[in-house]
Amino acid sequence: MSDSDLWSLIIGDNYRAFCELFDRYWLRLFKTAQKYLDCEIACEEAVHDLFLNLWNRRKFLVILNVEHYLKASIRYQVFKYQKKLKTEIISYSENLENRTELVSYNQGSERLKSSELERQLESYLNALPLRCREIFLLSRRDYLSNDEIAAMLKISKRSVENQITIALKHLRFNLKEIMILLVLSAHNL
Repeated sequence: MSDSDLWSLIIGDNYRAFCELFDRYWLRLFKTAQKYLDCEIACEEAVHDLFLNLWNRRKFLVILNVEHYLKASIRYQVFKYQKKLKTEIISYSENLENRTELVSYNQGSERLKSSELERQLESYLNALPLRCREIFLLSRRDYLSNDEIAAMLKISKRSVENQITIALKHLRFNLKEIMILLVLSAHNL
């Protein structure tokens, strides 16, 4: 069975087809991850995260070439892992009296605001046309470059740029009111 046939079955919630795709590509993706990461556990996690993401988003993804998509995705899973490993430098300061930042001990309201913003963002993303949303998510969530997205979807780079611009304008317009409210509530603390 070809990859595209498997993908069609996966979109239709066929778990056996997903397992077949997993078995077909797991080792190759693992070896690709090993080229960039020294830790076998991190490589396994990257591959498993990729497949978990693939299964969870199967209804929204339009994949024309499964092999190319998986190769690009594993590189970005590795990139995200490496980015997570980079730690910020923390400096020790004994002079706490001169610090002017606000200290928040109860983070519940911030979490509520954050989850509400994420819910609203997801709602606004779902209002975008399917292709526009797909391109935006490949760019912003999967960290694919415009060239990679264009190659994957077999469209021009300019089309990718236009779709991302449309999505960003849509989000800015719809999130403007929420951001104003968040800024005002932050100033009232």
